[in-house]
Amino acid sequence: MAMDAEDGAHWKAEPVDGPIDDTVGWGSDVPARMLRRLGIPFIALTPGASYRGFHDSLVNHLGNERPEMLLCLHEEHAVAIAHGYAKVTGQAMAVALHSNVGLLHGSMAIFNAWGDRAPMLILGATGPVDTSQRRPWIDWLHTTQDQGALIRHFTKWDDQPGSPQAAVEAMARGWKLTNSAPAAPVYVNLDAGWQEAPVTDPIAWPDPRRHTPPRPARPDPRLIAEAAAVLQAAEAPVILFGRGARTEDAMARRVALAERIGAAMLSDLKAGTMVPSDHPNHAGPPINKISAPARDVLSRADVILSLGWIDLGGILRQVFDDAPVTAKVIHASDDAALHRGWGQEHFSLPPVDIELSCPADPVTEALLAALPGTARPAPPLPEVPAPASAAGDSLTMRDVATALKAAVGDTPMSFPALSRSWPHDIWPQRAPLDFLGKDGGGGVGSGPGIAVGAALALRGSGRLVVATLGDGDTLMGITALWTAAKYRLPVLIIVGNNRSYFNDELHQESVARRRRRNEANAWVGQRLDDPAPDIAALARAQGVGATGPVATTEDLQLAIADGVAALRDGKPYLIDVLIDPRQGRETAVRRPTRAG
Repeated sequence: MAMDAEDGAHWKAEPVDGPIDDTVGWGSDVPARMLRRLGIPFIALTPGASYRGFHDSLVNHLGNERPEMLLCLHEEHAVAIAHGYAKVTGQAMAVALHSNVGLLHGSMAIFNAWGDRAPMLILGATGPVDTSQRRPWIDWLHTTQDQGALIRHFTKWDDQPGSPQAAVEAMARGWKLTNSAPAAPVYVNLDAGWQEAPVTDPIAWPDPRRHTPPRPARPDPRLIAEAAAVLQAAEAPVILFGRGARTEDAMARRVALAERIGAAMLSDLKAGTMVPSDHPNHAGPPINKISAPARDVLSRADVILSLGWIDLGGILRQVFDDAPVTAKVIHASDDAALHRGWGQEHFSLPPVDIELSCPADPVTEALLAALPGTARPAPPLPEVPAPASAAGDSLTMRDVATALKAAVGDTPMSFPALSRSWPHDIWPQRAPLDFLGKDGGGGVGSGPGIAVGAALALRGSGRLVVATLGDGDTLMGITALWTAAKYRLPVLIIVGNNRSYFNDELHQESVARRRRRNEANAWVGQRLDDPAPDIAALARAQGVGATGPVATTEDLQLAIADGVAALRDGKPYLIDVLIDPRQGRETAVRRPTRAG
């Protein structure tokens, strides 16, 4: 694992004892060697006998270098780490999953990566397809006729090569496909039988340069000309910024386009930072669902330009309900290439006047080239409502953000996750890596692993990686932090602990209200208390420094100072903060205390 000088003083990769065998002598040496030829730096895994031959090849054939193994305590964390890495780099790393059981464990995280359109090369394994080679009981139990079918509905492509030579082509194809737009995970299943057999014929190795992912599709020039004319004539245009490249150049072009036509800008928390959220053209803070400023500018828009927006039909329905959308709608996205019947992540069908079936970033470039070069004034934007204050003396995420901002100063920050109640007004997003977006699938438990993967990708970048997570998310994924401790990945986890699956309390409150039942029971079957899980102790059990539970402003400031110091020293840290579950929600149900 590449290290900077400061980190190198603390930790070195797991050493391989003695000389390595660089001869391609066994079937499993071939997929291991392909990972190196493809330039993949890391492979996250939880060991399993179905790929014991491949594991040996990674160690005794490659020397645990290029790629280096990242050991995980659960397959779901291995996939989530690769997901977090892809969110930062835009490139796939590798994951190894043991047989059908490991694949089943990892399937939730694969679904998240699929929903987030994250690239990932997943290597699975099955017991020997040749029944004469199977050990009694276990090899039969862990052999599946069509293992890829378990996840075929939420992967881009899968294969089960029948030989080492076939694995070469499968991995080259998988690497090309997963990194091509629209990106998504791919799965290659390795038969334990040929993994452990000698290689008898020479392997024909492809030139990776001849299997590189193609450049994203360019938009139709005629449609660009039509869209540019509509935007040029618009008096109240709005741009919805969804998925796009996480680079400074791409962000600068997005901002230039909005300024060129005087458009109001809206950002989606699901996609992360695509444009600066405090830009004069930005209407209110980034959104997950419709906000008052977003509703205002969209309802008055005469042209709406959707650049990779994840649920265009959904946001239009929130504004216009069943009434006709009065604005001209221009939509740029290649996501339809992955739409299928099993999943419904195509979302509500939006009304579109000009559809550009390609990624959003080439459309931005083409529109800039087609539009006149003079910028227009920023549009008039609605006032942003003042944030509600929480009742009582409990801490809120606003307190957390204030203390964190004081502790980090001007150091660049990256947030792989932000809690729903994060105060965007006091911590605007200004750079592409400031916020990496949501997990794609809405699966609780993804946060810790994605944060560790982001820390892996950002180590040595000068950025501090901080994830604000809920207590439920953290508890489901807590053992992902062991990998951060083992490999000295600096990430600060701040847990906004409301001692409940509180989002579901609000759902239960809503149902009870609609049915005219007792809303005061919304907490039943939701509260994480009596006993309260000791999250800080669980983190320390993974080898991670931790403080908590923190309940006062003074203790919060001290804890965050300790957490930031650990980050600067290249170490992971966790802070468990007891927060007000209401966070300014005056209608939320107050749960009884232990005494009540």
